[in-house]
Amino acid sequence: MSTLDVTVATIGKAHGLRGEVALVLRTDQPQERFTPGVTFEVDTAAGSRTLTLLGTRRQQDRWYATFDEVADRTDAESLRGVELSAAVDSQEEADEDPDAWYPSQLKGLAVRHVDGRELGTVLGVDHYPAQDLLVVRTLDKRRVQLPLVEQLVPEVDLEAGVVTANPPGGLFDELPEDERGPEPETSAPAKRTKG
Repeated sequence: MSTLDVTVATIGKAHGLRGEVALVLRTDQPQERFTPGVTFEVDTAAGSRTLTLLGTRRQQDRWYATFDEVADRTDAESLRGVELSAAVDSQEEADEDPDAWYPSQLKGLAVRHVDGRELGTVLGVDHYPAQDLLVVRTLDKRRVQLPLVEQLVPEVDLEAGVVTANPPGGLFDELPEDERGPEPETSAPAKRTKG
């Protein structure tokens, strides 16, 4: 069995006084990933710890969770920004949905324009509330963020190692030498993402 660690949620702000937290989902299968009793090994500013899920609830399309080890708002607030990851069987997931992929699988893939031109290499995926952005290192070493929507990223072919992009005009055009600015920093971490 080949397993893959995937981020299924990021802990958001504390909700209420008894340790409940908001979840920013990174999975399209929350009912399967967040069952009571599941544990998450997390890294926090205070060190590593285990979180045991007591339960979740939905309110106005938002997800909230309570953990056995988190009893108050102060502790809940200290978890803000912590990522919750789960180990998944990559072959089983591929059999279920062959067109799905995980953001971690995109890093290092070539990015090609729909007309065949080479545009750059995927650095990762940045997650924002409105949408995810594909982060690409261009051929001239710039860092470009492309909205990860089907109109602009029509195909991801993991086997071929290629992401096909149809970016708006000018986004990937090479800048004149005097307009390039400082050397960009790398970014760490959709058609459909799965987690």
